[in-house]
This record gives sequence, C-alpha cells and structure tokens, in this order.
Amino acid sequence: MSKSIEKTNVMRVLDSLKADYCPHCYINSGAVSGKDVADTLNENPNAVFKTLVTVSASGEHYVFLVPVSGELDLKKAAKCVGEKKIEMIKSRELLPLTGYIHGGCSPIGMKKQFKTVIDSSCQNLDKIFISAGKIGYQIEISSAELAKAINFTFADIT
Repeated sequence: MSKSIEKTNVMRVLDSLKADYCPHCYINSGAVSGKDVADTLNENPNAVFKTLVTVSASGEHYVFLVPVSGELDLKKAAKCVGEKKIEMIKSRELLPLTGYIHGGCSPIGMKKQFKTVIDSSCQNLDKIFISAGKIGYQIEISSAELAKAINFTFADIT
C-alpha cells in the first residue's frame, strides 16, 4: 500500500481479518457527492456504493448499501427487513450511533453491527467501492472479502 494513504479503522479491521482490499484516497479532490467520488476515482457510479443508516417505526436500525447512481427505495428496504416503514436517521444521530460522520460512514467497524443489506446489483460486480470510514477514503473490495468483516444480505432496494 502507498505510504501516502493513511490507515483508517476500516482498513485496520480488514487487515486484522486478512481481507483483500485496495485503498483509494481522494482528499483535496473537491469531491462531495457520491457521483463526484466515482468521477474522481474514474469508476462507474454503479460500482461506488453509499452507506445509508435507517430506523424503523419499531426503533430498529438498519444499514443499506446502494450505488451512488441510485436511490434507496424506502418501501423495498422496509419490506426486505420485515418492517412496515423505515426512514433515514437524522444526520446528528449518525456519529453517536455508528461512530462515523456523514460522508465517511462505512458498514465496517460501526459501534454496533446492524442488519445490513446491499443492493442486489452488487452481485454483478467483481468489486465495489465503499467508504473506508473517513471522508476522502474509499476501499475497493469484493463481496466475498467484505463478508469477512460484516454479515449482509442482497436485495433489490433501489
């Protein structure tokens, strides 16, 4: 790995599990949105995934990963986790709940492991890009290697 890429907690977790991944850094690129990140990394926006944290009416939290080119369908997402309704958590709740800030939230290394669902489009890709737990950092990883760090299911949620 390049010495210019700072290790994040996500990378340390993956290293401890001997998971194969490739880190990417886009600090000072001006990238703000997920599509900006995909453009900066010169990657297909369908392969760059955003991590979204939700809460159900019953108070349960769920994590969904969807391509930055799409949007989470809250009805499909609720149905796939057996809930009647879910909504996005408020931005101010993200850090205390997950340990991550908006724009740097990763499904790996959260304070607590929540039920996680990845959009089924991921199954058509050899590798996906997800946040490395810090703004300006992404990791490129296969779903098989990601499964070493978190439990997840696939579903059509976009």
